[in-house]
Amino acid sequence: MWEQARARFPVGAIVRGVVTRHCPFGTFVDLGDPVALGLVQIPEFLDEGRMTPELYPPVGSTIEAVVLGHTDDHRKQVWLCMRPSQVSNAY
Repeated sequence: MWEQARARFPVGAIVRGVVTRHCPFGTFVDLGDPVALGLVQIPEFLDEGRMTPELYPPVGSTIEAVVLGHTDDHRKQVWLCMRPSQVSNAY
């Protein structure tokens, strides 16, 4: 099932999801997939400046991001990027 989820979220694709949780290293995003979980790490939020937890999108908000990659079979995470330059270039 993880291989199918990876195929649904190819690198470079734009995805939408709902922020479910904040952590010190980033936010988790529900991608509407029963297997895969999205993760936006701190360096992947802003083009410039310093990201702080206060700047995280609110839990429950819908975000748009670009798929950067995937973790191993154990974690089943889709790495996401919300940097404006990356999202606009993906269109």
